[in-house]
Amino acid sequence: MPSPFPGMDPYIEDPDTWEDFHQNIATEIQHQLAPRLRPRYIAALVPRVDYEEVNISSVTPYWSKPDVSVVRVDDRLMSRELVAEVIAPAPLVIEEYDNAEYNVEIREVKTGTLVTAIEILSPANKRPGHPAYNTYQRKRHDLPRAGVHLLEIDLLRSGVRAVPLAPHEDKHYVISLRRSGTSGSAVWPVRVQDALPVVPVPLLSPDPDVPLNLNRAIQAIYDNASYDLRIDYTQPPPKPSLPPDDQQWLESQLQAAGFRAHA
Repeated sequence: MPSPFPGMDPYIEDPDTWEDFHQNIATEIQHQLAPRLRPRYIAALVPRVDYEEVNISSVTPYWSKPDVSVVRVDDRLMSRELVAEVIAPAPLVIEEYDNAEYNVEIREVKTGTLVTAIEILSPANKRPGHPAYNTYQRKRHDLPRAGVHLLEIDLLRSGVRAVPLAPHEDKHYVISLRRSGTSGSAVWPVRVQDALPVVPVPLLSPDPDVPLNLNRAIQAIYDNASYDLRIDYTQPPPKPSLPPDDQQWLESQLQAAGFRAHA
C-alpha cells in the first residue's frame, strides 16, 4: 500500500520505527546507486553504533534475608583466615543498549578512495551533549577538508539541525550537499507536504554527478516494509507537534488514504 504522504512520513520518526527505517533507507540508497556507479565506483553500507543508557532501576536480590539472624558456627571455622568476606550486591542496574545504524560510502574501486559520504542523521547526531553528536560534528568538519563530498539527509524534525535554514525555518526536513574543497553547502529544505527532491551524488572529476531519488527510495521502503500495517495513524504524529495548518493538512491526508474517519 502506498504511503499517505507525498514525501517523508512524519510517523516514521517514532523511535519504535526509526531504527528499522534508518537501515532500510541506507540499503535502498545503496541499491539505487550501485548500477549507476559501475564499474568505477561502489556504494558500501557502513555501520555506526550509538550507545544509550536506559532503565536505571533498584535491585532487590532474591536472596534477601532479615537484618539479624542467629546461627550456630563451628568454633573451628572462626579463625580469621577462614572467615569469608561478603560481597555487596550492586544496588542499581543501568541497562545499556546499542543502536546500530548504517550510512553509505561511495568509493573508487581501483584505489578504495572514499569519494562521497552519505550520512542519514539519527536522533543522537542531533542531540548536543551526546557523544554521537560530538563525533558527528567532527566528522562533518573533517570530511570535506579531506577531499570527501558530504551528502547529509536529515529526515527528523526534532533535535538541532546541522545546517541552519533561516529564512526557511518552517521547513521540516533538510538535505544538504557540501562538495570537497568548498566552504558552502547546497541545501534542499523540504516541508512534510512536499515530495523529497532528486539530489546529486558527486564523484571524482571529470565524472558527472549521479542522481539519487530520495522520494522513490522512501516510497519503496514504505511498501516493502509494510509500514501501513505497523504505524498507528489514529494517534498524533511524534513530537515536535506540527503547526495547526500543517496538522490540518496531515489529518486530511490520512482521511483521504482511509486511515482516519471523515469528520
